[in-house]
Amino acid sequence: MLVMRPAQLSDLAEVQRLAADSPVGVTSLPDDSDRLSDKIAASEASFAAEVSFNGEESYFFVLEDSASGRLVGCSGIVASAGYSEPFYSFRNETFVHASRSLSIHNKIHVLSLCHDLTGNSLLSSFYVQPELVDTASAELNSRARLLFVASHPERFADAVVVEIVGHSDEHGDSPFWDAVGRNFFDLNYSAAERLCGLKSRTFLAELMPHYPIYVPLLPDEAQEAMGQVHPRAQVSFDILMREGFETDHYIDIFDGGPTLHARTSGIRSIAQSRVVPVRVSSSEEREPRKGGRQYLVSNGQLQDFRAIVADLDWAPGRPVTLSAEAAEALGVGEGASVRLVAV
Repeated sequence: MLVMRPAQLSDLAEVQRLAADSPVGVTSLPDDSDRLSDKIAASEASFAAEVSFNGEESYFFVLEDSASGRLVGCSGIVASAGYSEPFYSFRNETFVHASRSLSIHNKIHVLSLCHDLTGNSLLSSFYVQPELVDTASAELNSRARLLFVASHPERFADAVVVEIVGHSDEHGDSPFWDAVGRNFFDLNYSAAERLCGLKSRTFLAELMPHYPIYVPLLPDEAQEAMGQVHPRAQVSFDILMREGFETDHYIDIFDGGPTLHARTSGIRSIAQSRVVPVRVSSSEEREPRKGGRQYLVSNGQLQDFRAIVADLDWAPGRPVTLSAEAAEALGVGEGASVRLVAV
């Protein structure tokens, strides 16, 4: 059974294995043991902290095969994007250029460097092994952290953002970066992203142009890359779009990938999840009855947070019946409560 839980320092070697296979552009998952160790330590401190509002906390989860102890995925949440430094994006805007005497009225697409999204909670560090991409396990790896937000709303902002890795080719070159960012740094896209993963995106962002960029002046390849999703990030994009995130207003300043945005209260897994009492089945009831379907189920706890996918025959207003195996994986017993939402 696959179980999502908070990461521990003992997971470091396995997390670095996942990081090494993550696509270029996932700067929140650097292939560097020191940075990953700091990331896990910060997460452990955040889970242990008493929190009444979203601050500098970050929460990092891993997806573990309970039978083998092997990690097959990870994901994270930053309570406040840009808490200690601005969180930069390009905002899509339209400028109007008009001349009454010439009867000309043109609307021009421009990109403006901004930090509008600073202070929003940020979904980050998503990775799932390729063989799990089109399964409910990918949903678990992405959406279970939203169940965590639903159970602990005081720890997060009233809006959530996520940067989706944009288009780059098989050599790691990004048309958008080559047209914009590379004019200000003598680095190719892969090198710039690695540097951001080891240090910070902000110091590079602050050297980007602070005046609007007129999109029609960019090469066609760069314009076509704007808002495009890297193939390996498509699974995360699709899941979050089904959750109700919007994609039209912002793009990433490096590769032009979409930056998604949603009100926390409107996210599907938060708005539609329900807290229900648990009944633990006997061994002869282990198989789901006809009419059952898959649900994401979490125990709603903090440091001992756990989430799984389970086949359940449940209807609103009733307790949920869990197998003994599922109850053990979640760390709950008869009479406890769990939060669930349909896959």
